[in-house]
Amino acid sequence: SANWNGRVSDLIRERIGKTKRKRMPILSMFYGIVVYMYAYDDRRHHYPHFHVEYAEFTAVIAIADGEILEGDLPRAKMKLVQAWLEIHREDLVADWNLAVQGLPPQRIKPLE
Repeated sequence: SANWNGRVSDLIRERIGKTKRKRMPILSMFYGIVVYMYAYDDRRHHYPHFHVEYAEFTAVIAIADGEILEGDLPRAKMKLVQAWLEIHREDLVADWNLAVQGLPPQRIKPLE
């Protein structure tokens, strides 16, 4: 029965992961990095930001200055994210303005 409980909790975790993803549209993907933005996500950090996943790492990045608000990312990947942010800051601000109204953000070109 312990095995069955384990399978059920795995399924529940998988479902939660999928629903979380649905609420957090992918903005861009490059070099194994996935960039997301939640709808209505201005309550916790209060200023414009986006979410990044790379392997087992997750981070929340401020749009204004590229600082990590929460989480961690390997230094080399962080440099790529900051380069991408410099190029696409205006797009990210526009997406933030959509997302805080509950509207779907637009995809943004990856770092090339």
